[in-house]
Amino acid sequence: MPSNNEQDGGLRSKSSDERTPLLADVEPIPIAESASPSQQLDNQEDDAGENEEGNEAEEETPAPRSQIFWLCYTAVVEPIAFFGIFPYINFMIEKVGNVPKEEVGFYSGLIESLFSATQMCVLMLWGKASDRYGRKPPLIISLVGVAISMALFGMSQSLWQMIAMRCLAGVFAGTVVTVRAMLSENSTRSTQAMAFSYFAFSRNLGLFIGPLLGGALETPAAKYTRTFGKIQFFHNFPYALPGIATGLVALSAALTTTFFVKETLHTHTDKRATDESSMSTWQLLKHPGVARVILIYNYVMMLAFTYTAVNPVFMYTPVRLGGIGFTPELIAIFVALSGGSQAVWLLLVFPRLHKRVGTQDVLYYCAYAWPLFFASSVLFNTLLRHRLKAAFWATAPLTLVLGSGVALSFTAVQLAVNDIAPSQESLGTLNAIVLIGQSGLRAVAPALATSIYAAGVKYHILGGHLFWLILVTLAFGLSGLLRLLPEKVAGKLNQAHNSRA
Repeated sequence: MPSNNEQDGGLRSKSSDERTPLLADVEPIPIAESASPSQQLDNQEDDAGENEEGNEAEEETPAPRSQIFWLCYTAVVEPIAFFGIFPYINFMIEKVGNVPKEEVGFYSGLIESLFSATQMCVLMLWGKASDRYGRKPPLIISLVGVAISMALFGMSQSLWQMIAMRCLAGVFAGTVVTVRAMLSENSTRSTQAMAFSYFAFSRNLGLFIGPLLGGALETPAAKYTRTFGKIQFFHNFPYALPGIATGLVALSAALTTTFFVKETLHTHTDKRATDESSMSTWQLLKHPGVARVILIYNYVMMLAFTYTAVNPVFMYTPVRLGGIGFTPELIAIFVALSGGSQAVWLLLVFPRLHKRVGTQDVLYYCAYAWPLFFASSVLFNTLLRHRLKAAFWATAPLTLVLGSGVALSFTAVQLAVNDIAPSQESLGTLNAIVLIGQSGLRAVAPALATSIYAAGVKYHILGGHLFWLILVTLAFGLSGLLRLLPEKVAGKLNQAHNSRA
C-alpha cells in the first residue's frame, strides 16, 4: 500500500499534468519542521538575551576620548567666529563703514541678525549633505569656509562688504550640525552625557576666547607699535588681524579633522527599517515624538537667549530704574563667574546626575530652578534699593553660581534630540531642523527681549521689572511643557540596568 506521501506526490503530478501543462517541473523543496511552542519560547529568549547582551556591551564600551577631544576643538570655532567681533564691530562700522554714531547700533544689530538668519537658511542643506555624503566632508568644507570668510571680513573696506562677508560666514554653518551628529555617533547612551558635557564646555570656552581675541588684536598697529606698527598692512586694514586669527583657528581645526577625526556616519548598524534612513523633512517632523522634542529644545533656548541678552543691560541699568548699576569691571567679573560656574556644572555635575536620574528628571530640576533664578534679579534690585549692600553681596554671587546650574538643561535637551532620532542616518537632518529654530530664535529673541526690558524701564512698569515678570511666567511654562517629553528620551539608564538584572 503506497504511503501518504506517495499518494500526494501522484496527485500533485496528475494535477500538474492535467491543469498546468505549460509549467516546468520544479524540484520539491523540503518543508522545515515547525518548532514546538517550548522551543519557540526558548529561541525568543535566546534572541532577547543576545539583544540584551548587545545593548549592555554597547553601553559598557568606553567613549573614544581622542575623537571627542578633536570634535570639541572643532566646536570652539563657531562661537569664536560669532562672538569674536563683538569688542570692535561698532568701531569698525563707524570708521570703515563711515556710519554716523547714532546709526551704528542699527547696523551692528543687522550684521549679527544676518549671520544667524543666513545660518537658518542653510542648516538644512548641511544636515542633508552630512546624512548623504558623510560627516567629514561637510565639516571640513565648513571650517575652511569660515577661515576664509572671517579673514575677508576683517579686510572689508565698506559696509556692504562687511555685511556680505558676515553672511558668507553664516553660510558655512555645517560645523554646528555635523559636530553634534558625530559626537552622538562616537558615544553610547551611557557615555553621551559625558561627551556632550565636554561639547558644551568647549562652546563656552569659545564664547570666552572669542571676545578676548577680538579685543586684544583689533587695531594692532596702534596698540603694538613696536611690532605691528611697522607693518603697513595693519595700518590699511586695522581690523584684519582678529579675523585672520579666527581664520587660523578654523583652518587648524580643518586640518585636525582631516587627519585625526574618523568618519562616523555608519559607525552604528541601525537595525530599524531602511525607510527610516531616507525620511523627508516632513516625514521626520511627523515621526512620533520628534516635533515635541524640537518644541521643548527651542523653548529652553528661548529662555536662555532672552536672559543672556538682557542680563548685561540689567547689570548696567541704574538701581533706581530697576537694575543693579554695576561698573564695566563688575559686569565682566560676574559674566566670567557665570561662565566658570556653567563649566563646573557641565563637566563635574551633569554626567553623574544624568547617569543617576536621566534626561527627563534633569530637565525637570532645571524647570524648577529657572523661575527662582530669574526672580532673584528682582530681589537683588530690591536689596540695593533699600541699601542692603551686605545682604546683596552675601547672596548675589552665590545665587549666580548655583543658578548657573540651569545650563544643564542645554545639554539635556541635546541628548533628547539624539535619542528621538528615528535612525542614525537621519541624525544630521534632525539636528539641522533643531538648529534652524535655534538660529531663528537667536536672530529675533534678543532684540525682542531687550526692547521689552527697555520699555519696562522707560515707563517704570512694575518698577522696571516688567521683563522679569514675563520671563518668570515663561519659565513656569517649561514644567508643563515637559509633560510632552516622550518616554523614549527619558534616559534613565540605572532603571534599565536594574530591570535587566
